[in-house]
Amino acid sequence: MNLTYKDLLIRDATVEDAEQLCTWWNDGKVMEHAGFPNGLGITANEIRKQLLNNETGKLPKNQRHIIFYKNIPIGEMNYREINVDTCEIGIKICDFSMQNKGLGKIILSLFIDTLFNKLGYSKIILDTDLNNRRAQHVYEELGFKKTQINKDSWKDQLGNWRSSVDYELTQESFVSFL
Repeated sequence: MNLTYKDLLIRDATVEDAEQLCTWWNDGKVMEHAGFPNGLGITANEIRKQLLNNETGKLPKNQRHIIFYKNIPIGEMNYREINVDTCEIGIKICDFSMQNKGLGKIILSLFIDTLFNKLGYSKIILDTDLNNRRAQHVYEELGFKKTQINKDSWKDQLGNWRSSVDYELTQESFVSFL
């Protein structure tokens, strides 16, 4: 996948991106919303192996992408196929200076349009931390509907109970910001 829109680029992650992903994934501030306030504690070599598995097709329909703005990496996203009609997505704008600028809606619009219209999915699902109101607002503006709230459903790496909210989006309810 290689998607462009104005100053944005979304491209497949490669093994050359392992160092950047390692920096982001080991940063507790970046990963806190996902329940890892101390970061993942993963090495660049471990990430290279994961990315190599994606490149060689060992993990079918599971692809990670790097997001660029004006040729600078600002975040990452992924999708994985649940079944032939449904995929699950995730996104992180890891460069905090690029958050709250409206880029998330545009990036997701570009990505979701491709998932529906080029890859043929009819439903996209995701989940987010129940306290991540900013993300929920963006998802709902794009047309995602809440399907379930999971109260105290998992513990983060500090042992704190966390809640999440599940969302789904169909092509008919998708609102593009492109």
